[in-house]
Amino acid sequence: MSHDIITIERLSKRFRSGGSWLRPGHTQALDQVSLPLRQGRTLAVVGESGSGKSTLARLLLQLERPSAGAIRIAGRNDSADIADIPLRDYYHRVQMVFQDPYSSLNPRKPIWQIVTTALARRGGPSREERMRIAEQQLQAVGLGSQFLHVLPGALSGGQRQRVGIARALASQPEILVLDEPLSALDISVQAQILNLLLELQQRLRLTFVFISHDLSVVRHIADDVAVMYAGQLLEYGEAGTVIDSPRHPYTQALVASMPGRQDAKRVPPPPGELQTAAAGASACAFAPRCAQAQPRCSAERPAMRALADRSAACFLIENRQ
Repeated sequence: MSHDIITIERLSKRFRSGGSWLRPGHTQALDQVSLPLRQGRTLAVVGESGSGKSTLARLLLQLERPSAGAIRIAGRNDSADIADIPLRDYYHRVQMVFQDPYSSLNPRKPIWQIVTTALARRGGPSREERMRIAEQQLQAVGLGSQFLHVLPGALSGGQRQRVGIARALASQPEILVLDEPLSALDISVQAQILNLLLELQQRLRLTFVFISHDLSVVRHIADDVAVMYAGQLLEYGEAGTVIDSPRHPYTQALVASMPGRQDAKRVPPPPGELQTAAAGASACAFAPRCAQAQPRCSAERPAMRALADRSAACFLIENRQ
């Protein structure tokens, strides 16, 4: 039975947008999101562009500070707010694999230096030891020692992403945050990287946060899935349960858009485009695009409620219980 290695508690993030100097406007990128991250499992965070997925990833990596709420990480005896942990110690436990393998690698450095960047920052191993670690990590991701002195420009997209994974693993983290790690790759390479991630997770007992818009990939890799829309968490549960039988109208529309789904005609895509919620809005963010919306949905935000097999935030689901 896995335990919660990270607990996200009513996490919110506001960004300044428009308004005046005296009365600046704000956009609510995340709005009171609460989620568990269970050890050894993969939590997929899905939704359209602007849903808050990448903001959540940046908060997990302490690249941004939350406007409210907290992220707590389990320790030996208790959990601690990640804001109270020195970054050097935190990044020893949590690392990231970036979306774009072309821009995330320094083009002027050989691969061995890139892979061991975090180790050099900690002022630890000698050059010889870093070379040994780099070779070990490259072998773990399916690349050999012949790549140690190569520059990134000589590598394919798939090879660069393998280097990015090796770099993330060099400090022996417990948690990997993967922000759309397949989206910049050719389809022929995506399956190879996906299978590599699954093999590494099993062998190293890693915990993944997998940011994605591709539910077909999520269905293959994830244990749990969180469906986001305009900064709000709409549905959460085991990936197979949520994707195979979605309950929230937005999740139903996302799933129906998957290639080969038989319910695509029955559940049309929502009209219009995602609108980022203004800070302080008190309503369901999906209501303006929801074909099943009631007047209550635009006046009151539904709470996230535990159901028999998942959690969801929707008045329609509440009424059907």
